[in-house]
Amino acid sequence: MQTLYLKTIGSTQNHLKELLKTKEIKLPFAVVADAQTDGIGSRENRWNSLEGNLFLSFAIEIKNLPKDLKLESASIYFAYILKIILNSLNSDVWIKWPNDFYIKDKKIGGMITNIVDDSLVCGVGLNMTTQPDGFAKLDIEVCREELLQKYFKKIEKKISWKQVFSKYELEFDKNKNFFTHNKGLRIPLEDVRLQSDGSIVRNGERIYSLR
Repeated sequence: MQTLYLKTIGSTQNHLKELLKTKEIKLPFAVVADAQTDGIGSRENRWNSLEGNLFLSFAIEIKNLPKDLKLESASIYFAYILKIILNSLNSDVWIKWPNDFYIKDKKIGGMITNIVDDSLVCGVGLNMTTQPDGFAKLDIEVCREELLQKYFKKIEKKISWKQVFSKYELEFDKNKNFFTHNKGLRIPLEDVRLQSDGSIVRNGERIYSLR
């Protein structure tokens, strides 16, 4: 994956979207910044920038994604692949449904996905070295470039959604003491059932991540 490294940017995701508009870059393409001043998080929140952490956005043509991947669950898919890499490096990171990276009971980062024309844009924020109040950081030391090299190589293998989900499903019980949000409501995850497409069902209502 061709990767553009920047010192400081407002948002890697917004910058990548602007590059996509020019149609001068060839996908897959990634943007990485040392610091980010206006990062995008879930539910239109800001993702605080502390230099030394991971600020990454990448775009892949939808036609080149695994055929069985439902786009509404893309954040789960790409977050879990990064989790696999981090676990292989001895981190205890896990994924809280649908897109948050956690160490024990503290959030250390998140994944957000958007469809732009015929491509999927994925944004990743991860506290690798420092963390804001109320958050945690990664429990291992790892070189950012080494991590990205392993991550992109894994993505290129186009592992099926079925393979990723079969592993994710086994760990879903870790969510039971946490919450998610849907339509402005706080949803306790102990009351939901995980479906094979990555959605959850609560009181008969199916909820997708939509992030």
